[in-house]
Amino acid sequence: MALRQAFAAAAAVIALVAVAAPAAASDTVKVAQGALHGATVGDVTSFKNIPFAAPPVGDLRWRPPQPAKPWSGVREAVDYGPMCMQMRQVTGQVNQSEDCLQLNVWTPAGFKPGAKLPVMVWIHGGSFTGGSGTMPLYDGTQFAKRGVVLVTVNYRLGRLGFFAHPALTAEQPGQPLANYGMMDNLAALRWVQANIAAFGGDPKNVTAFGESAGGILINDLMASPKAQGLFAKAISESGFGRIPGQPMAQAETAGVTYAQGLGVTATGPEAMKALRALSAADLSKPAGAVTPILDGEILPEGPAKAFAAGRELKVPYIAGGNSWEASLFPDRKPLDTAGPLKDKLIAAYGGGANMQNVQWDLGTEAMVIEPDRLLARLHVKNGQKAWVYYDSYIPASQRGTLHGLGHGAELAYVFGTLPDRDRVQGSRTIPAATPADRKISTAMTDYWAAFAKTGDPGSAGGPVWPRYDATDTVLEFGADGVAPRPAFHKTSLDLVEQVSQADAGR
Repeated sequence: MALRQAFAAAAAVIALVAVAAPAAASDTVKVAQGALHGATVGDVTSFKNIPFAAPPVGDLRWRPPQPAKPWSGVREAVDYGPMCMQMRQVTGQVNQSEDCLQLNVWTPAGFKPGAKLPVMVWIHGGSFTGGSGTMPLYDGTQFAKRGVVLVTVNYRLGRLGFFAHPALTAEQPGQPLANYGMMDNLAALRWVQANIAAFGGDPKNVTAFGESAGGILINDLMASPKAQGLFAKAISESGFGRIPGQPMAQAETAGVTYAQGLGVTATGPEAMKALRALSAADLSKPAGAVTPILDGEILPEGPAKAFAAGRELKVPYIAGGNSWEASLFPDRKPLDTAGPLKDKLIAAYGGGANMQNVQWDLGTEAMVIEPDRLLARLHVKNGQKAWVYYDSYIPASQRGTLHGLGHGAELAYVFGTLPDRDRVQGSRTIPAATPADRKISTAMTDYWAAFAKTGDPGSAGGPVWPRYDATDTVLEFGADGVAPRPAFHKTSLDLVEQVSQADAGR
């Protein structure tokens, strides 16, 4: 009897383990390189610090990303890895490294491999000199709660990520050059294609999206033949759609000057040997503007040119920006180069009573809002689907102090990471989110997730978001809620378009 009771008890334990096993197994996945153990919090499971490429160090510095090496056993994936080296002033203790090519995944808890959930891959901003996919701002929990697999990516920044030099060109004939940060994003997207099914994602339903430098990269990927087949939809937030890219010859000249500033005056193989001998910290010191380069292969042409010629990727596309994008460059005076249209522009932006506001509004529309309209129009002309948004929502407590919604200020709304309490950021205080703030945030996340799921953001169930067409209708997220705006800012944007065309013709 005692023996039978012991067997019965053992069988009961085995049965309980068998029942519990699926829940435990959902924290562990197998990708091409090995097994990963993540963490489940509530109804979301996350996996962090997943290598998607080999460390770009030593001889792999300034080379296309190489495949990540396999590992044995189960790799813990519960904590973020380091940021890529920041080529800007950072405060406090920042975990940064040249060995940084990793990504992070959030997925619904209890996910089933091969479940074909929609996937969104986030490319962060930061002027190509800073930022990271590890920033808490980009936590993917709210998207995973909506049934989306959310991926954030690190990529090489500064001169480690975007660099040309005659010695580098001679060293690697026939290989992709210069846009190493862009190559990293392509490698991450290829990794997603190969592995995301393990997290429940559908590799055939990937939406690539990004903001600022990340938005520029989205537009550049739309113009890159190398991105074909890597994503099915795209969202560019504040993507500066008229930026043409830096010509390769100009980038090489800038690279020589940069190397000389670091004491490297050698040419040929000795130049690359000396540059690779420098520390990542030395190479990450601020050294002027960084931008994608027209290398002829990864980026053969800028987005505006590619869209105009019908050579952009044929995928559904969203573009948009904020009402005070000029907050990024508050001292710029675009009126000074407006030429004969200056007086008309001043009138279109409310007259000369407050010239600072005119400068800001013109700068905002010239940098972001009119280029959004341009790319959407061209994409539609090429037989594709496009949508455009405009975000002017400011928390009620700040409406008397801010000119508009600043560059990047929509991000906490898109990701649903608004602060629960007042937060000090630099010299200003970001107030705790109100119910009205959270309502706008919920709407933005819902629209983005609906686009990822169906290819139509209007399927979110909120106010109608019409596809872009000849009516130039834009969906505005504003103080009075969410609403479509036909013929959006037509008078001022038509004038800005004329100025932009004149500049392009010079």
